[in-house]
Amino acid sequence: MDVIDATRALDLLESLIMIAVHSVRDAFSGADCARLLDLIEDAPARDAGLVRQARDHNLRRADLVWLDEVEGTGWVMDRMIDLVRSANRDVFDFDITDFAESPQVARYGAEREGHFGWHSDVGEGRLAERRKLTIVVQLSDPDTYSGGDLEVMPGANSLTAERARGAATLFPAFVLHRVTPVTAGQRHSLTVWCHGAPFR
Repeated sequence: MDVIDATRALDLLESLIMIAVHSVRDAFSGADCARLLDLIEDAPARDAGLVRQARDHNLRRADLVWLDEVEGTGWVMDRMIDLVRSANRDVFDFDITDFAESPQVARYGAEREGHFGWHSDVGEGRLAERRKLTIVVQLSDPDTYSGGDLEVMPGANSLTAERARGAATLFPAFVLHRVTPVTAGQRHSLTVWCHGAPFR
């Protein structure tokens, strides 16, 4: 293999790593998930919007609670920072500077076929354009609902994220992903984004 071939191979490997989907099965314990759900139970939930607060119920049907507005949830962000530090070092190597948005808990309920169609988390707007990494933690026991799969499309085929309670799925914020309609029960998930200079 000559130097040019080796360089091309390294470039290809680097691009594959950049669009990796990384899972951490026990990012949160079942007790952590239950504790968080208890903390947000009485918090006011808002109808989920899109970037710039636009609403399109054909694209997204969910209720959101922003953790910045809920007392006693500071430990969640501490846990997410540790999770990202490890995953970014071992897998992504992105230039991450901050967590500029509050973590959010989304509820997708079967009563209105809660879902979120194919989308990317990078968008227009001061914060959305700086999103580098998306982190989603499964808060619900998978036996308590049907549907509601998080699907991620890092390439030509989609991958279904781990459904185990407490499992985290991390992927570049520009990667297309969706939540399929919940057909029975309800699914709760925790999402946070890391930020940095926009991708080039």
